[in-house]
Order: sequence, then structure tokens, then C-alpha cells
Amino acid sequence: MVADWVSFNVIDTEKQDWARGWAALKKFTERELHARVPYGRKEGAYPLGQWVAEQRRAYGAGQMSGLRARRLEKLGMVWSLADERFQENLEAAKAYYEQHWTLCAPRSAAMLDRPVGQWLSNLRRPGALEGHPEWKAALEAVDEDWNPEWPAEWQRHYAALRELVADEEGQAEILPGFTVHGMDIGKWLARQRKPEMWEALADGQRERLERLGIAPLAPEPREPVKASTAPVSAFERGVAALAQYKAREGSVKVPRAHVERLEDGTEVKLGVFLSNTKTRRAKLTADKLAALAELGLEWAA
Repeated sequence: MVADWVSFNVIDTEKQDWARGWAALKKFTERELHARVPYGRKEGAYPLGQWVAEQRRAYGAGQMSGLRARRLEKLGMVWSLADERFQENLEAAKAYYEQHWTLCAPRSAAMLDRPVGQWLSNLRRPGALEGHPEWKAALEAVDEDWNPEWPAEWQRHYAALRELVADEEGQAEILPGFTVHGMDIGKWLARQRKPEMWEALADGQRERLERLGIAPLAPEPREPVKASTAPVSAFERGVAALAQYKAREGSVKVPRAHVERLEDGTEVKLGVFLSNTKTRRAKLTADKLAALAELGLEWAA
């Protein structure tokens, strides 16, 4: 301690005060094994938390000498608490990626006792990484598709498929019922390969499937069908519009004002149809509820 004080060249009162704060922080770090001092923390009667906060302020304002900064850093001083929290959560994200091959974790996912799913979901919000290009680069270094342009659920299925075929020679046969991390990858893959679904995918989605040797199924030959003279009900048009929307968007969450245009030119107010149908679901027949549930509407199940 005497050697430390001599090295500080303690002469004036300001240097004495700084040396006293440094000594209190050194004592704290030796006991707690870190330098994250709460603002209200005291070492004896000394207001260590306030002193540490003042050092961060001085460092951020460019008012601290390099020598003092280095001495504090040797004690484990963290200048940005946000950066420290990011690095701790990033380690949990890396551990999650090692197990799941993706950072598109569901919000409920946890790893290393950290809510990594919610953390990643928050970072995917618009503007969340503004001012932190180094955070974005660190996430992309782990998973280039951590924030894809398509739904995160699709990316999770793709990552599980990539994990399955990683060690396979040639194209692996993955049938419906083959489950990974609770997801039926075989059923999902069969749906992606359907010609109409394949065309509805984004370019990036098709490119990733093609990297794994996945190709769309050949379209089935269609026999000429006589035009039906039976009128199509409003419910049937609504179901057809929902199926078309889901194949294109990968979701059944439809804005209330959305209007879907069918192949025959018919326009369906799909958002209004779903809202009205949900309101009177108690009056729907079992077959109508089944048709809606099959498309993924939970309230119809």
C-alpha cells in the first residue's frame, strides 16, 4: 500500500482524495472479485459508489489522465455498464447458438441463467442497436441471420434442418414426424417444398434451402376441371384468402384493414372477415372451425 501511494506521487489534496478512492475500490475488488460498485455503496464511511460514478463521468468527458485510467482498469473498472451487460448476455447467446445453431431464440429461451430469448428479441426492435455498431458486428459474428428479414420462427426451423443435414452425404430424407427441439422439421420441410409455398418464400429463404440441397417439388399435373356452377360462400372465400395470405407471409396475423385479392380477381376484406368470424365462433359449425384451425388460428382449435 505504501508503494502504491508513493507511485501516485501524493502531494496535493486532490491527489490524496483520488488515492483514497482508489484504495477503497482496491479493497472492494479484492473482496467481491469485480469492480461493479452500486452507486450507494460505502466502504466504511467512504462513499465508494459515488466516487466510482464520478470516475466514469470524468473518463467519458475526457477529463481523466491515461495513467489513472490504466490503474483503474487494472482493478477491473468497467467504463460502460451497458457494454458489460451486453458482453455477459452475448456469452449466453453464444452458448445458446452452440446448442440450437441459431440466435433466433423464442422469447422464453434461457441460457446460463439469463433470459437470452427476450434479450435478443429486444435487440431486434427497430433502433435498438443505434449507436452501437460494435454490438451488431458481435452478433453477426455469431450468427449472420440473427435478425433475418423473414419470421424468426422460420429461421429456427431452418437452423434445426441445417443441424440435421450437417453430417449427411447427399440429400437426407427427413419425413414428417422427425422432431428437433420440439419442432416437426419433416412436416415443415414438406410444406416449404410445395411449389406454391416455394414461390412465396423470400429470395434469401430459398437460397438458404438450396445451400442444403433442398429443391421444390415438381408441380402436379392438373386435369382440366369444369367450372363449378355452385356459388362460393363468403366463408369459403375468406378461408381461401387466409390460405393464400399465409402461404405468402408465413403468418396468420392479418391487419384489420388488409384486403386480399384472390386469383379470380375477387377481393376479400380478410382482416374484417377474421375479426367477425372470431366474434361469432360459437355459432360456427365443427367443419368450419376445423378449416380455420388447420390454417393456424389458435382460437378456432
